[in-house]
Amino acid sequence: MEVMTPRGPALVEVDEVDDPRLLLVLTHGSAGGVDAPDLLAVRDAALGVGASVARVTQAFRVAGARAPGSAVRQDEAWEIVLGELRARWPGLPVVQGGRSNGARVACRTAKAVGAAAVVALAFPLHPPGKPERSRADELRGAGVDVLVVNGDRDPFGVPDAADAARLVVLPGEGHDLKKDPARVGEVVAEWLIHYA
Repeated sequence: MEVMTPRGPALVEVDEVDDPRLLLVLTHGSAGGVDAPDLLAVRDAALGVGASVARVTQAFRVAGARAPGSAVRQDEAWEIVLGELRARWPGLPVVQGGRSNGARVACRTAKAVGAAAVVALAFPLHPPGKPERSRADELRGAGVDVLVVNGDRDPFGVPDAADAARLVVLPGEGHDLKKDPARVGEVVAEWLIHYA
């Protein structure tokens, strides 16, 4: 499925279940894609608990850019995509999330799109080596419950437990969360059950 935004088309890959309990909308990090190991593991686990899953390749990535550019423009495009998805599945609770930059977008736009909760994978608390440039306000400002799943070896830092409804820190994992993606999926699936 293609959704036109002011930044060009975004692509949406949907995996549906019969009689879905909720719609989980996931997106990638700045330079990544929707086939990252943790996103695929979350998709598989979510399908197992009755969620349909939409994985969104944002317009800037479809256009070949490796950086999202303006947060305001990125969020505007995201809100258009979510509007289309909500229209396609009216009345279904929506949980949105993503990895890294995608987690930031999900937090920043949660209230605007009416999300029930946010899944933040590898939330980039600060640029590597610059802890003074904290992005914790994005977590605290989501306006909905946020699940954060980070690795304890993430160079982008690990958020404080007080800044999210639930923080899960996985030992031995870096920013890519690819050592044990199935565990990431299990954590998210357990969380999703509360929002269906």
